Amino acid sequence: MEKPVWRVRKSSYLVDSPYMRLRVDEVELPNGTVVPNYYVRESLGFVIAFPVTDDDRIVLVRQYRYGSDSIHLELPAGSLDAGEDTRDCVARELIEETGYEARSWEYVASYYAEPVRSPSRAHIFVGFGARKTREPQPDPTEILHVELATFDEFRAMIADGRIDAGHAVIAGYRALEYLGRL
Repeated sequence: MEKPVWRVRKSSYLVDSPYMRLRVDEVELPNGTVVPNYYVRESLGFVIAFPVTDDDRIVLVRQYRYGSDSIHLELPAGSLDAGEDTRDCVARELIEETGYEARSWEYVASYYAEPVRSPSRAHIFVGFGARKTREPQPDPTEILHVELATFDEFRAMIADGRIDAGHAVIAGYRALEYLGRL
């Protein structure tokens, strides 16, 4: 398939903050149709950690999410800062959210989190030798509880919906496949 050309007729930002950039474009499609309000959420992307301890447990975070007004069990994750390397970001996010550090990191995969509305990518890493080295230092909006799960427990939690945040489900399955433990 050849990439179609959507012509941007005008563009402006509705939100431009450190936490979100929301742009509205007026675009003209190849067939001449004009879409007056096409919204695009801009971001630098984010990382997702699949940290594994030496005793073969996965480090998870249980946290409240305002958008869903629910508590979710997830893999540690966070947004990239400007100019930040993905490997540095995943190590930073793990220690901030959990107080754990990984001895080594391996890149698993990247994917577009929401290609219909955003150019941002999610980057998945497996962390080996995760161990608690300090107390977590979460962001002000993060209220987190650290939990550990065996591989069997983790697979069951993804399968039965106890882990229900899309990024954690995708990263969980990709990491399990990468490790040959699906």
